[in-house]
Amino acid sequence: MDLSKVKMVVTDMDGTLLNSKHEVSSKFFKLFEELKKRDIKFVAASGRQYNSIVDKLDTIKDDIIVVAENGAFVKKQEQELLATPLNHTTIKSTIELLKNVEGIHPVLCGKNNAYINGNSDDFVSKLREYYSQFSILNDIASFDGEVLKIAIYHFESSEKYIYPLVNHLESELKVKVSGENWLDISHMNANKGYALQHIQEKYGISRQETMVFGDYNNDLEMLAMADFSFAMANAHPNVTAAANFKTKSNDEYGVETVLEQLLRL
Repeated sequence: MDLSKVKMVVTDMDGTLLNSKHEVSSKFFKLFEELKKRDIKFVAASGRQYNSIVDKLDTIKDDIIVVAENGAFVKKQEQELLATPLNHTTIKSTIELLKNVEGIHPVLCGKNNAYINGNSDDFVSKLREYYSQFSILNDIASFDGEVLKIAIYHFESSEKYIYPLVNHLESELKVKVSGENWLDISHMNANKGYALQHIQEKYGISRQETMVFGDYNNDLEMLAMADFSFAMANAHPNVTAAANFKTKSNDEYGVETVLEQLLRL
């Protein structure tokens, strides 16, 4: 594995760069400074909203590219590089489809804010980990602003309880089980792979010069955009099968371990 070609490092957040406590390690921030010295670009790519990603990486936010909402929104500092919203017909029909289903919690995700129904204190508490900015509405079906993604939460299993309800939408929309509890619905081009391709083209970096880390199904498209694609030890089986390489789990510094190898060169 010749890592000397790498010019850009891309990593998912939850289950990948973040440990099980949703923390970024101090070890990573030290390694990032070495990446910066070598002019290796760093991209944080997550299903989280932009503000939540930046909160986790606040000390380096001006030096990184952020891919938020599973690729629907990309920013470098204050420069918007890409935005791929859903149309309102899709939003309203999806909310209508889900409105009478027990136990699920939809979130409308905008660029700087998210919108939910206030029907569960437990869900609101859980949401705070992933969304630093959100508003509670009487009925999200009445919201008519720009929406980049519809995220849907189930306390037990998104793959078991949400995916069967919406998988028929896959011919027209990107439907992704993005975590144990989350499923995301977005525009067909709103995925991490499309966003990464856009970034690669902008900065003249090839997939042979790109390193990517991921753990869940919403990472599959971006793993395909890099020769140096790594699945975490805790990854979904689909991700393990798709990646070219494997690393340790997110609680065992899997990303940092590979970055240390990269920086030894």
